[in-house]
Amino acid sequence: MGKGAEEGAVMSYFSVIGAGSWGTSLANHLAGKDHDVSLWANEKEVVDDIACNGINNLYLPGIALSDNISATGSLEDALKNTRFVLNVVPTQFARSVFNKAAEFIPKDAVIISASKGIEHGTLLTLSTILKEITGRQVAALSGPSFAEEVAKKLPTAVTIAAANRDTCILLQDIFSTEYFRVYTSQDIIGVELGAALKNVMAIASGISDGLGLGASARAALITRGLAEMTRLGIVMGAEEKTFSGLSGLGDLVLTCTGRLSRNYSVGFKLGAGERLSDILSNMKTVAEGIATSKSAFELAKKYNVEMPIVEQIYMVINGGKKPVDAVKELMTRNPKSE
Repeated sequence: MGKGAEEGAVMSYFSVIGAGSWGTSLANHLAGKDHDVSLWANEKEVVDDIACNGINNLYLPGIALSDNISATGSLEDALKNTRFVLNVVPTQFARSVFNKAAEFIPKDAVIISASKGIEHGTLLTLSTILKEITGRQVAALSGPSFAEEVAKKLPTAVTIAAANRDTCILLQDIFSTEYFRVYTSQDIIGVELGAALKNVMAIASGISDGLGLGASARAALITRGLAEMTRLGIVMGAEEKTFSGLSGLGDLVLTCTGRLSRNYSVGFKLGAGERLSDILSNMKTVAEGIATSKSAFELAKKYNVEMPIVEQIYMVINGGKKPVDAVKELMTRNPKSE
């Protein structure tokens, strides 16, 4: 049975901020390595469920949680005496949460962001936002990984990125297990862009399947989607090789083909004729690609990078364009060399 905040101030080695499916799964993963983990949830029902029943029925049903996890609704309690802070708050809410949390984060703490997106308006990735707000060292965790599969200890490989190589190696050791393999990178912007942009491509892939366009069309979308991601990344200072790695191609393939992908599911339903408003009203979790489509579209314009798939998904999500018309426009563009 999980521990609750009512037992007193939480004293933790790891603080996980955000108790959705991914945050809860990562908290349980770390707790399984005998780390003391404080898990902050915005929803009181989640805190109570973990404290009383040792489970997060709202976001990760069926997974028994470690006794090393302490659930709390207090940011102050969650962050007391922590060494590592893991951000799993959806991108568009991270700034408001960490503006409140910053004063409680110890000066020597390292922040690891496991959320995937680009903030509206500022067009910043999470590492930049979190560093701006807290002044702490920030790393990013990304790669092809579904929360449910990690919770079930199925084989998974991810990338941890940080500017400081020693930090990368330290975090690699902390997160690694026999079923959770961690690679390192110092290309934090590339890792974060791959993580964010693949969600937009996953919506496109879902739309294609929802329209019944076949495996060939899906393969083309994945391939050309990767080309768009790489073009933007290079212009923004990322390394080209990052996009052929786990946080690029690996995560792209998983999210564009895996039925557990929220972004793929949104796209599939759009392709099948459902309205976006109806899809969103029936979702209890966040599909980051919906918000990222706008930010990605604006980044493409800002850096003058051609991103036709992003443009069409932006028009479907934000402009009410029919998915079938978006596909037609993609297929009838002027011929290009690859």
